[in-house]
Amino acid sequence: MNNIIITILAFIFCLNESFTQDIYQYTVNNIDGKPVELSKYKGKVLLIVNTASKCGLTPQYKDLQNTYEKYKDKGLEILGFPANNFMGQEPGTNDQIKEFCTKKFSVTFPIFSKISVKGKDIDPLYEFLTSKDNNGKVDAPVSWNFQKFLIDKEGKVFTSFAPGKKVTDNEVTSTIEKLLKK
Repeated sequence: MNNIIITILAFIFCLNESFTQDIYQYTVNNIDGKPVELSKYKGKVLLIVNTASKCGLTPQYKDLQNTYEKYKDKGLEILGFPANNFMGQEPGTNDQIKEFCTKKFSVTFPIFSKISVKGKDIDPLYEFLTSKDNNGKVDAPVSWNFQKFLIDKEGKVFTSFAPGKKVTDNEVTSTIEKLLKK
């Protein structure tokens, strides 16, 4: 009988533990290939975006940069993750992506090394972001370039926004502002 109770309690603990995970457990490589522990962003609101440079949504880089400039001193970080998962729309190397982002859109928010955001080779960070079983909040498989994940100051997934939803849309802006005030 005691073994059954211990097993049940261990199961419940493991279930609860999976929902207490946050993005701070991950280390990713920046665009220059250097490891970055996401724990460095503790206490910040994060907007994580999968990006591509040859997509009809690529002009969203401009709005992302403007939003970053507007809110970075209030605690927002935007993290860009180039991905080539959709019709080969991010074919470049990390060096080419970095040059494109800085020259074409004057991006100053952090851009990371190209990763996969779906499929068998999905990056562990995106496996966490896209699955409610992992993040405890949303099931939001990446459907296209520029899907956005909003992360609260505790590193928990708060919500996801569809690729076509611009960061300047009232719904996105008001949600960011709400989290910054918490």
